[in-house]
Amino acid sequence: MQGKVEICGINTAKLEVLKNDEMTELLRRTKEGDMAAREKLIRGNLRLVLSVLQRFASRGENMDDLFQVGCIGLIKAVDNFDINQPVRFSTYGVPMIVGEIRRYLRDNSAIRVSRSLRDTAYKVLQARERLLRQSQREPTVEQLAQELAIPREEVVLAMDAIVDPVSLYEPIYSEGGDTVCVMDQVSDRRCTDESWIQRIALKDAISRLTPRERSILMMRFNQGKTQMEVSAQIGISQAQVSRLEKGAIRAIKKEL
Repeated sequence: MQGKVEICGINTAKLEVLKNDEMTELLRRTKEGDMAAREKLIRGNLRLVLSVLQRFASRGENMDDLFQVGCIGLIKAVDNFDINQPVRFSTYGVPMIVGEIRRYLRDNSAIRVSRSLRDTAYKVLQARERLLRQSQREPTVEQLAQELAIPREEVVLAMDAIVDPVSLYEPIYSEGGDTVCVMDQVSDRRCTDESWIQRIALKDAISRLTPRERSILMMRFNQGKTQMEVSAQIGISQAQVSRLEKGAIRAIKKEL
């Protein structure tokens, strides 16, 4: 079938859609304990889960897994919805589905953080959504800290802890077949052209030393031995080791 999209073996093109009066009736029957009505209500709102999944499509997660987690949030929304409140079911259900998926992503993150830090991050996310609804603009870190009565540093630390890691090979730009990845935009100050040249020059300077001088420098600066240990190993006095070491270093500096 053209345009067919399956998630968890379900053809999303054939998902049923409930009308408002059907929703009201099914909600009422569900609260009275009608399990058949409950099942039909859940099936009739699977499109709500699909709409929420679009927010998480760019995270690289398995959509089948997220759909199942979203369905758990939907079931919780169905079971906890108060039909006496003047609120549409979708208004109540969407935050429940989003919260369930976020908890799943947080608990299954590639970077493991403490439970207390995850709980703080979850409270920050709740406070953010609450303040966003009230003021219709993104709250600042200071506002979030004031809302939760915690230090600003805790807010920043908690939010940083749940940020999804990004692969160095994640493509960020592509044109004409040439793809630019995150790795291409990350600089390494230790591996510059200048450092490579210095390493080559250092290697060349060391190669010009005598075998004994190279051996002394290797034991002193690579193996971390003292001059006394070096003198005992190669059979000369500490004074001779010191003299040879200083002479070798002067020769390297002169070459560089």
